[in-house]
Amino acid sequence: MTSAADQTRSDIAAMLPRLRRFARALTGQVADADDIVQVTLERALTRLDQFQAGTRLDSWLFRIARNAWIDEARSRTRRDKVFAPAEAGERVGSDGVTEMHTKLEADEVWAAMRKLPEEQREAVALVCVEGLAYREAAETLGVPIGTLTSRLARGREALQVMLGDAR
Repeated sequence: MTSAADQTRSDIAAMLPRLRRFARALTGQVADADDIVQVTLERALTRLDQFQAGTRLDSWLFRIARNAWIDEARSRTRRDKVFAPAEAGERVGSDGVTEMHTKLEADEVWAAMRKLPEEQREAVALVCVEGLAYREAAETLGVPIGTLTSRLARGREALQVMLGDAR
């Protein structure tokens, strides 16, 4: 017989593909998305006692992922202020990362998603990609449902324009 914690761990494992898609929508980069998923899993598993039974596990995990990405973005901003820009130093060749990311960004939809403002990208990712109901997505993002609806409408319209121009 499995305990509630064991079942929740199993449910978390089943959420990995959706969590990875959402993280990729947030970050725009596969490597960053994988890092965010790892941080999300670490936080979720170490704070499993904070999950409230009867609530939506996916919303809880998406919120943890979003907060992890916000933390990472803030950290990068601080780091960029401390270290000198790459142009200030001598460039001794290519590390191959740029070429790898260029190949990964071939997918039209992901490229269009990355062009959206963060608020619209989050709304589109939660509702259109992950299938959350408007209310659940609004709760995950911590915004009123009207704000979510507005962001979603603007995001969908922008994607339609970008993807329509690409075809």
